[in-house]
Amino acid sequence: MRALVQRVARGSVSVEGEVVGKIGRGLAVLVGVAKDDADKDVQYLAEKIPNLRIFSDQTSKFNLSAADVGGGLLVVSQFTLMADTRKGRRPSFDQAAPPEVAEPLIDQLVSRLRESGLPVATGVFRAHMLVEIHNDGPVTVLLDSRAGREQKDA
Repeated sequence: MRALVQRVARGSVSVEGEVVGKIGRGLAVLVGVAKDDADKDVQYLAEKIPNLRIFSDQTSKFNLSAADVGGGLLVVSQFTLMADTRKGRRPSFDQAAPPEVAEPLIDQLVSRLRESGLPVATGVFRAHMLVEIHNDGPVTVLLDSRAGREQKDA
């Protein structure tokens, strides 16, 4: 799984002109699921995201997490994060999980993130969404569950 995490002043998701999820200060989390992702990938991201220290403390250092600042999480599924752009001009999405695999893993991630106690808002799986993100900083971090697990195991 890949998660593109952005520190935001606020964020929202609309479907067909209706806001379906919104947060104030916190993290916008765009999530892509690979076809062979599993529970361990969900677990890695669920532990990492709320505790990722990308909020500034009083000395302007990244020492605080969303959990520390009471921020919200806006989770939006985005299969295009699994794009392979190494060949040609059109991205390949062969590594992206099919919807019947991806949706339960996204739901599981959202459920585990809610266990952190932070407010969690979401988009709508497979819907055409308008995502409004007010990136604060800007601060954007890419998390890859495979790379993180490999480093943890080393």
